[in-house]
Amino acid sequence: MSGERGDHREMTILVVTGLSGAGKSTALRALEDVGFFCVDNLPMPLIGRFVELLSHAGEVERTALVADSREGDFLAGYREAFAALRAQGHTVEVLFLTASDENLMRRFSETRRRHPLGGDDLRRGIGLERQVLAGLREEADAVVDTGNLNVHQLKGIIQERYGRQSGFALTLLSFGFKNGLPAEADMVLDVRFLPNPYFVETLSARGGTDPDVAAYVLGTEEAREFVDRTTTLLEFLLPHVEREGRGYFTVAIGCTGGRHRSVAVAAELGRRLSGQRPVTLRHRDLGRGVV
Repeated sequence: MSGERGDHREMTILVVTGLSGAGKSTALRALEDVGFFCVDNLPMPLIGRFVELLSHAGEVERTALVADSREGDFLAGYREAFAALRAQGHTVEVLFLTASDENLMRRFSETRRRHPLGGDDLRRGIGLERQVLAGLREEADAVVDTGNLNVHQLKGIIQERYGRQSGFALTLLSFGFKNGLPAEADMVLDVRFLPNPYFVETLSARGGTDPDVAAYVLGTEEAREFVDRTTTLLEFLLPHVEREGRGYFTVAIGCTGGRHRSVAVAAELGRRLSGQRPVTLRHRDLGRGVV
């Protein structure tokens, strides 16, 4: 939350960083779309002065800045810069985007770009950049692996996390383990122990949003106890997460294919928790077909 402190406005400063080719430009455009004042590649020694100008102007509450290996030696001063901003009452968060070497090499090959550190030796450049940015990754409040995300999926994740200007954003995300773990998950729950409607002929082709499928998944004593205990856990946990200063939390619920059990459980948790706070319900793999 931004407010007044002395003669300046307290601001939220989101530092977007990470590996070249991991999607920082896409993230910055997504943040701009939800109201952040965005600047790419601002030298670290200028961040304090830049924020000072914005905070005194009083018109900008949230700004997103890209800081990465292009800054060279200037990057070394990030800890001092962040500490100074926090001492002035500003909120500083770091979002780190990453991907595997193979994904990054494929993206550079498709765009025919040269790596900023490695030139024509792409793998060497990626390795050097991981070393240069290791400290910023440790500093990160959120790390997102974009290797299996397309542009639209990454944009959705960014806007889901940072799109709300006030209030705490809770997302319940169903997914299938066979399709990979969600990069944006803060907590992962496994519901593959529950009875699987895939093996019931009359239910297999229907998803977890179907009332009959949901009744089948949630009808056992184990399912009811799991939902009860998870609800109690989240009711305890989320106020502490929010008090820590986090503006978002994503709980991912997984089954094998992401179409039946995880969907039904996520929907039931959403129904129980929505009376206490806004809840976003998202089913990542529901539309992938029968699995």
